[in-house]
Order: sequence, then C-alpha cells, then structure tokens
Amino acid sequence: MKDIITVAKFTIKDMITRKSFIVSSIIILALIVIGFNIPNILNSFGTEESTLNKMLIVDSENIFKGNLEALNQMQLGYEFQIQTQEITEEEIKQKIASEEVNSAIVLSAEGDKLQAEYIVKELGMGSTIPTTCEEALSSIYQTMQLQELGLSQAQIQSLHPNFEWEIKQVENKEVKGNIVVTMLLSIVLFYAIYFCAYQVSSSITTEKTSKIIETLVTTTKPRTIILGKTIGIGIVGLIQVCVIVLVALVSAKLFLPEGMLESVLDLSQITVGLGIITIVYFLLGYGVYSLLYAVTGSTVSKPEDIQSANTPVAILAVIGFYLAYFTMMNPTSNLNVFASIFPFSSPFCMPFRVMMGVAMPWEIVTSIIVLIVSMLIIAKISIKIYSSAILNTGSRISWKEMVKIYKQKDND
Repeated sequence: MKDIITVAKFTIKDMITRKSFIVSSIIILALIVIGFNIPNILNSFGTEESTLNKMLIVDSENIFKGNLEALNQMQLGYEFQIQTQEITEEEIKQKIASEEVNSAIVLSAEGDKLQAEYIVKELGMGSTIPTTCEEALSSIYQTMQLQELGLSQAQIQSLHPNFEWEIKQVENKEVKGNIVVTMLLSIVLFYAIYFCAYQVSSSITTEKTSKIIETLVTTTKPRTIILGKTIGIGIVGLIQVCVIVLVALVSAKLFLPEGMLESVLDLSQITVGLGIITIVYFLLGYGVYSLLYAVTGSTVSKPEDIQSANTPVAILAVIGFYLAYFTMMNPTSNLNVFASIFPFSSPFCMPFRVMMGVAMPWEIVTSIIVLIVSMLIIAKISIKIYSSAILNTGSRISWKEMVKIYKQKDND
C-alpha cells in the first residue's frame, strides 16, 4: 500500500506540473468565466431597448381607437412607434432607409374588411409577416369589438381561456427535472471520465519513451505502478472537475442576472445527494476506463501510436455514452434501465436517472455492484497484460497478442 501511495504522489506531482495540464486548465476556467459574462458583454454595447427591432404602426384611420399602445406591453420583441397622423408611403420608406425604424405596418379599412401592408427595407429569406404581430393586432381588435358590444373584461377573458397544461404518463414513475439539464450534465460527466482515463494511457506511454518506467519496474511491482498511476490521475481529475464546477457556480452567481439561469434550466433536482452519487459514478467509471487505457498505453512504445492503440477503448466509451444519452429521451424504458446497469454506460446514465427520480434503490445498488465487479475483473486482466507489455519497446502489441499474453500468464 505504501508503494501505491508513493507512485500516486509521483503521478500527481507529474500531472500538475505539466505545462499542457496547466495551460488547458487555465483556458477552460477562462472560457467558463467569459461564457457567464456574455450577457454583460452584450449589454456593454448598448441597452436592451436599442437591441429591439423598431416597428412603425400607422393607423391614420383610427381603426384601433388608440388601443395600439398596448403592443409595447406585450413583449413581442419589437419597439413599436404608433403613428395616427397621415403619412405617405414615401415618408415611411425614408424612415426605414434612414434606419429610424426597421419595418412598418400600415393599417386601413375598406368597409368591413381590414387591410395591412408590411413594409421592409428589402425582401429576403426572413421577410415574412411577423406572426406575433399579426396575432397581437387581431387580439387587440377582437377585444375592442367585444367591449363595444358591452361585454365586461371578465366576460371577454372567458372567451380567451388560458389552459394550464400538465404532462402525465401511463407509467407510475414520475419523471422530474429538465431533460436538457440531464443531457448537459451527462455530456460533462462523459468528458470528465473519458479525458481523465485517457491521461493514464498518455502518461504510461510518455514514461516508456523517457525510460522512467524501467526505473519504476525495477523498484516496484507492475501492479503497484498501474494502481498508483490510476489513483494519482484520478485524484487530479476529480480535483480539476470540482474546481471547474466551483468556478462555474461562482461565475453564475456573480455575473448572471438574478434568476436568469433558473429561468432557462430547472436546477431544483440538483442536490447534495445527487452530487455524492455523481462522484461515486465518476470514480467507478474512471476506474473502469483508466484500467483499459493503462493496457493500451503499455502496448505502445511511441507517443504517435497512442491514438490508434486507444481506438477500441474510445469506441467502447462512445457507444456507452450514446446508449445512455439517447435512452434519456425515455428514462423509464427498459433500455434505459439496461444503460444504467451496463458498466460502460452506467457512469453516464445512472446519476441522471437518480436526478429524474426514476431510479429504484435496487437498480442503484445493482449498478454499483456491477461496476465494482467489472472494475476488479478489468484490473486483474489489465495488471497481467501490463506486467508483460510494459517493457516492450518494439512495435505495438496487437489485441490478439494481448490475449495470448493473458492466457500464458493465466496458465503460469
């Protein structure tokens, strides 16, 4: 155990002093801070009002009898300028050409028939009559006509009921939270596990190239090296993820307008318990993939061969991720239950089944047991192959040769 801790400390020191690690961490943190500052950056270029499209509404025949001012209270994305005096089409075109307004609607009536002309600077792909403006004008005119018939405001509102929709399903399990949040966090967890595990392969290959591994092998057992390096890189990865999450939370609190994040994403299901579950699955998922990457890293002697050696594991990781990702569209399906127990997809799936409130206690326990057993089996296989492959300095060892190595070791 003492040797494992020594190797882990060596790995941690080596990881945090690497220029690539420091630079990449700084870039990620800087992008997070800048990302949460985007609303402030946009506001610094002008007020919110100046970013609204200005639309001129001409009602020279007083069809709406002064009720068009209500348009500016409807938050339709436009700043409306109401014109009740006579104005020629040429004058309107001049206002648009000089960018005093962006577009105009000219209202008129011919008997009982209402007419509207929509004028823009030039016709293009987006030069369609704004549906929101059309619906708003129709609503204002209908309300005005109903008031003239002597209906009260309550009676008018009863003619335009606002339904409060609620989605329910036949299944007894109730899905909580926002699917967008679960998918977003699933992506973050996948990249955290994948890139931390990938560092194990990269680290082993780098040490083989620099001959450091020969010194390590002569002073300690291969099993100690693989476990120590896995633990060391895992600790660095976990700390890096925690720092990134902490910076993101602080940046959201400091830089985003109050309530803006909550209005876009439903964060009500993110709790301390979910955080603990996520950390557990991060560690177990990292353990599975890092041990696989330790084998691929030990089979190559040149850094340029890492990519091709890691391809089978990368494909397995992508399959596991997409299995978890797409089954979230239907989190109560049997396929999603399978994805939350299958060891190569459960780290990306189960935490968010927990967040959505559809994971049963037995499913969580089963998933964790399967992950632990899988990690122990992969560790046993990885250590045996690693022990023979680590000192290989020739051509890359193929998967067929790795199977032969394992069988030979197994028969010893």
